[in-house]
Amino acid sequence: MSVHYERIALIGLGLIASSMHWAIKRGNLGAHVVGYARSAETRDVAREIGLCDTVVDSLAEVVRNADLVVLAMPIGAMEDVARNIAPHLKPGATVTDVGSVKRAVIEAVAPHIPDGVHFIPGHPLAGTEHSGPRSGFAELFDNRWCLLVPDESTDPDALGRLTEFWEALGAHVDVMDPDHHDLVLAVTSHAPHLIAYTMVGVADDLRRVTDSEVIKYSAAGFRDFTRIAASDPTMWRDVFLTNKDATLEILGRFTEELFALQRAIRTGDGEHLFDYFTRTRAIRRGIIEAGQDTAAPDFGRGGSKG
Repeated sequence: MSVHYERIALIGLGLIASSMHWAIKRGNLGAHVVGYARSAETRDVAREIGLCDTVVDSLAEVVRNADLVVLAMPIGAMEDVARNIAPHLKPGATVTDVGSVKRAVIEAVAPHIPDGVHFIPGHPLAGTEHSGPRSGFAELFDNRWCLLVPDESTDPDALGRLTEFWEALGAHVDVMDPDHHDLVLAVTSHAPHLIAYTMVGVADDLRRVTDSEVIKYSAAGFRDFTRIAASDPTMWRDVFLTNKDATLEILGRFTEELFALQRAIRTGDGEHLFDYFTRTRAIRRGIIEAGQDTAAPDFGRGGSKG
């Protein structure tokens, strides 16, 4: 495998960054991976488990001479990090991120990127409910999509290099406009997460159903809501604060659909319910046929890594 980047800086050592490191090593990409996390405890864990070739104790140190810099922290922290690394970035380097929202990241980071450094926002559509430096694994990006969000000034060679890098980690790569990205993710990720958090919160509020019953009798539906709702609270707080408009638009549509279903249940309109469920079932089949999940029991997760 040809070397895409000789030195890669990972800032934030959670699920995505740690999985990137293990995927880089699995692919024998030949890069020296340098890591930094704000928490000294996280840095100590990273050193203990061999996460990154070198773990350093400052932002200036992690980006020094790096060919690729990956911002892998919650979106709300990105502007401060971008401001602090800017004076230390190598000319010709590429800065990217893995945030779930793109317009807000561009507004936070782009003003701080110096001339001669390429900024190409990105978003690997992969994850689990686990977080932290121990949560990563090399297969996380296999057959998943990574969306890159260049603009008209993006250097084609830098974009091609980053595309090849993500493909070497196992991902498929697509290019998308930032506002369209944020709308798509509001549909496929952000609104479903908010609904999952809400459903788990509703169960907590229904005191006629005891906590022990909720836990003991969790059938697949509620159990999978809890899996989604176990995701990192800092990350999701920042997602909703930074993708406000698109999420609210999709939640408005969701509310309309929910009212229609409520009306069908109230009036005994079985035909409406059957037609609606038939239509939505086809979307599930499409996801399986696209290779983005399996029809296997337990959603093909087979344990903690799914």
